[in-house]
Amino acid sequence: MSTDTAQKPKAPERPKHAPSGHGPGHGMAPEKAMNFGPSAKRLMGKLGPERPVMLVVVLLAVFSVVMSVVGPKILGAATDLIFAGAIGAQLPSGVSKEQLIEQLRARGENTFADMLTRLDVTPGVGIDFGALGQVLLLVVGLYVVSAFFGWWQGYLLNGAVQRSIRRLRDEVQAKINRMPLSYFDKQPRGELLSRVTNDIDNIAQALQQTLSQLLNSLLTVIGVLAMMFIVSPILALVSLAALPVSALITALIGKRSQKLFVQQWKSTGELNAQIEEAYSGHSLVKVFGRQPEVARELAAKNEELFKASFGAQFVSGLIMPLMMLVGNLNFVAIAVLGGLRVASGQMNIGDVQAFIQYSRMFTQPLAQVASMANILQSGVASAERVFEVLDTEEQSEEATGKLAPNRGRIEFIKVDFSYTPDQKLITGLDLVAEPGQTVAIVGPTGAGKTTLVNLVMRFYELTGGRITFDGVDITSVPRSELRSRVGMVLQDTWLFHGTIRENIAYGRPDATEAEIHAAAEATYVDRFVHSLPDGYDTVIDEEGSNVSSGEKQLITIARAFLANPSLLILDEATSSVDTRTELLVQQAMNRLRSNRTSFVIAHRLSTIRDADVILVMEQGKIVEQGNHADLIDRRGHYYDLYQSQFAGAIVTDQEPDDTPAVEPVAEDPADAIAPVAPEQAAAPTDPTDAG
Repeated sequence: MSTDTAQKPKAPERPKHAPSGHGPGHGMAPEKAMNFGPSAKRLMGKLGPERPVMLVVVLLAVFSVVMSVVGPKILGAATDLIFAGAIGAQLPSGVSKEQLIEQLRARGENTFADMLTRLDVTPGVGIDFGALGQVLLLVVGLYVVSAFFGWWQGYLLNGAVQRSIRRLRDEVQAKINRMPLSYFDKQPRGELLSRVTNDIDNIAQALQQTLSQLLNSLLTVIGVLAMMFIVSPILALVSLAALPVSALITALIGKRSQKLFVQQWKSTGELNAQIEEAYSGHSLVKVFGRQPEVARELAAKNEELFKASFGAQFVSGLIMPLMMLVGNLNFVAIAVLGGLRVASGQMNIGDVQAFIQYSRMFTQPLAQVASMANILQSGVASAERVFEVLDTEEQSEEATGKLAPNRGRIEFIKVDFSYTPDQKLITGLDLVAEPGQTVAIVGPTGAGKTTLVNLVMRFYELTGGRITFDGVDITSVPRSELRSRVGMVLQDTWLFHGTIRENIAYGRPDATEAEIHAAAEATYVDRFVHSLPDGYDTVIDEEGSNVSSGEKQLITIARAFLANPSLLILDEATSSVDTRTELLVQQAMNRLRSNRTSFVIAHRLSTIRDADVILVMEQGKIVEQGNHADLIDRRGHYYDLYQSQFAGAIVTDQEPDDTPAVEPVAEDPADAIAPVAPEQAAAPTDPTDAG
């Protein structure tokens, strides 16, 4: 099949949206967030296929945290060795520790005696550097192994997150392919692109930065809390007093900032839509002198994004300093209470040092979680926008039937269709296109011409009746099989970034070089390709700006011809070529339409005079049907269209009152255009340059 799939077929019978995208679907981002919990849970569910890897990640995190948590306790023992050695070196030798304590109590120095009671001190003996070295080596070893496990954990987690994001992108892409065309009619392209690119990238960043830290922070809090109760239950209770305050701060600020992050990403999508509209339609903006208005609109959207982003970052940024304040107040309380307990002999100084480290380790993960709150909330807000796309209603499920062998008989049976339930467009339409016939469809704008062929392609679903392709209901076969039998060329051309050869072969990637050249020659693409520096290897940019409009149209026609479909749909396919080139293309079309059913939508009535059947449509109904000669003889709707197109006024220098009436020209004015001989087609002047 060959079709300009990169753009939606036009629907002239409805009010068209301007290129700016200010249609009914503009700004489709959610007005308010879903609940944070369910959204975060659903996002975590995307990691489901990575459960084995995540289990290993959790185990590695446990080992890493356990070793890092045990370190301060062992390091406290090293402090006790240093402190005991320093005290012992100053005590008189020759007496035991017990004797020295009795002497101190006898002199009334009970505080010093109580402190010596908990120390492993030998009077007259200094620091045991051998034992101290062993303890320090053990601590260093624990920290090194903990760091290795942490690196391994991060490596595995990074792979799991990136694979999950890749699956999410694939899921969104597959979802987009299953969406009905009506969704894209209502959705601004920039808004949808923002969800598919910016929001998914933000989700990846949020998961990458938060999952590892959240896991380590949770395990660290549990491990540190256990060690704190082992070291000193009283000081542990003092540290726990800070938890409710921290939780309250996080909850209050987080609730406010989540709404701001949703607004931030909504504004990002709207700004992207505005930018995409402004730059894709920049020539139209300049033609109508709308630069100031566009600049003001962009400035307004930019200001909205600035306010939302500033508010979100500022409010969420308040969590970290407030948590640090709570942590510092808690640290002061522990330091004072711990010092008193050391002085009273109830704790060793090493335990106090370890507890101070634990208090820092306890508040640090809480502060990390607080600092990650803005990233996590931003990621969940983006996830909600992506989930909206995934939750969009899909087109009806694919059937499993098969089409009959290629003949190309199309039949409309009592077909009803409307874009909106309250406004009927096509009602009770019956039509038969026999194999090999060329069916031309004409009528005023909004009559339903393009809708008719869109229904054949199942771009939209019928609201009543049925359409058969070689006797088979088109709803009973997969859309891909139906469209593989159809070659479609739209009025609005679209070329992909790639060579001319690749664009022609888009519908048949397996086509041979000879087949590509044959299609190009049949559509007169070959004539202008040889004038390009790289011939068929000339790379066309995304906008197709290095070829003219007429040349682009010819390439799209060649694309359809190469597909060799049983049904050919031409929707104003020659509208972008000049009159002489149109005659050349018409000759090629006449050859290729032989033994092939063709639907031709045309406003230039001279191009469809040779059609087997001409349908005249008005308001979704076929009001006349027949060939050119019969319809002219009837002097009905077709005759009026024909006369309005080919009649002209001869204006002289007479006064307005003397202006002659409009006189019809010859009945078949196209006969006045002489056929172009093959030798004329090879003239040096290139007639295809209609751009």
